[in-house]
Amino acid sequence: MENQLEFKHNTLSRNSLPLLHWLLFFVSMVYIIINYQELPVIENKFFRFNGFSVLMWLSISFLGAIISSYASNYLQGFKYHRSYNRNSIFFTLSVLLLVVSNSIWLFIGSWITMGYFISRLIGVNKDWAEAREASNYTLRWFLLGSLLLSAGITILALTSDAYNLNEIIARLESIPAWAIMISSLLIITAALIQSAIYPFHRWLLSAMTAPNPASALMHAGFVNGSGILLTIFAVLVYYSNTYDLLFIIGGLTAVIAQFTKLQQVQVKHKLACSTIAQMGFMIMQCGLGYFNAAIAHLILHGFYKAYLFLSAGEEIKNSNPVQALPIRIKPYQALIVLTFSVVGAVMFLMLTGKEFAWNSSIFLTLIVAITVGQATYNIIKETTFSFLKRILFSVIIFSTGIGMYALMFNGVAGMLETMPMVEVPRQLSFLEIFFGILFLLGFFFMKLGKYRQIPWLYVKLLNISQPAAKTIHQYKSKAS
Repeated sequence: MENQLEFKHNTLSRNSLPLLHWLLFFVSMVYIIINYQELPVIENKFFRFNGFSVLMWLSISFLGAIISSYASNYLQGFKYHRSYNRNSIFFTLSVLLLVVSNSIWLFIGSWITMGYFISRLIGVNKDWAEAREASNYTLRWFLLGSLLLSAGITILALTSDAYNLNEIIARLESIPAWAIMISSLLIITAALIQSAIYPFHRWLLSAMTAPNPASALMHAGFVNGSGILLTIFAVLVYYSNTYDLLFIIGGLTAVIAQFTKLQQVQVKHKLACSTIAQMGFMIMQCGLGYFNAAIAHLILHGFYKAYLFLSAGEEIKNSNPVQALPIRIKPYQALIVLTFSVVGAVMFLMLTGKEFAWNSSIFLTLIVAITVGQATYNIIKETTFSFLKRILFSVIIFSTGIGMYALMFNGVAGMLETMPMVEVPRQLSFLEIFFGILFLLGFFFMKLGKYRQIPWLYVKLLNISQPAAKTIHQYKSKAS
């Protein structure tokens, strides 16, 4: 009888978490449907509800519902399943509180608790020495980021004599330039730490001790926090004119992480490097002045990366390590890839209502063109289909993909229209053009595998992609 009661209690506890997430998702969806013509802006000194916060609630609750539903079965029988559930729901609630906080104290508090609970999820298996080390290691980085964020916001609050975010942002023009710059650098650094941007990337590579559902939650809902933070403080980035800093740091991270991803032999390490690269692209978009594109990117990345982590076990089961094949592009393939890339970029401009202009939108369109080009090449190199079928599949896939991305971009832009400075196309500077060329050269240098012919570079990239020493999975059976 006692065992039956305990079984029922565990089953109820296991099912209650997905139900709570699904409830939050449906409430957010109903709210959007009812107010779809014009989402109201509700603000007081503690909270603010607008299109941005509702969009984040919808995305976070949906991802939480999917991941918690998966975890209820995946972690069945796990000794610390209840601890996972507790930390998971508190983490989700912290993120939901963050996106609606107007009070700086609530904002800072939710940022701190968000980092605390994700570190608990990383070390949820307390019997595993590496998990405990990873939890402590990542928590130190999260606390450093929280300290920097707190210092940056406190400087803004003291110099503006305002203690909620809306008032601070409204008074930025009157804040001394030194305070703007210092607070901006502190907040940007906190964002870079959160998203594991180089050189703060090692904490994410050290967090592989988390169960797959926790990893999915971390890569889909925690690492993306920098996009949320920078969008909220988009006006601060504007007044401090730190766009170039974000653009360059994000671009370097995107290229380096793509290099290191190709050197990984473990599935979760590959996914971690992929996440770092995608966060680099997201930071680049912020540096281009397109914070709405960064939000669209983080939502799509969250869905995609959650799926990859939840299916990682299946990949390990059904695949064997294989030697990476060198990329050899034939002239006719290069012509097709180039043609589809240009057509895809033009299609994106038309669907989003943008005009071709000599400003930062060029790079945003260029990223779309590169994505189309990669997808096209992956199709036309297949030999299992005829040439005409490959062309047809390329047209269908890239047209559908561009259309869906443009729809997502337009939807996010509409939800964020009440947020100031979330889309500020900027005139291109020589520095941006120069770095953009270096970015493209580095990207193709990586894709063609040329870096493997430079031993010192290969070793350097391999070394910087290693996790903290005590978090490496080597002494689990020896520690208690």
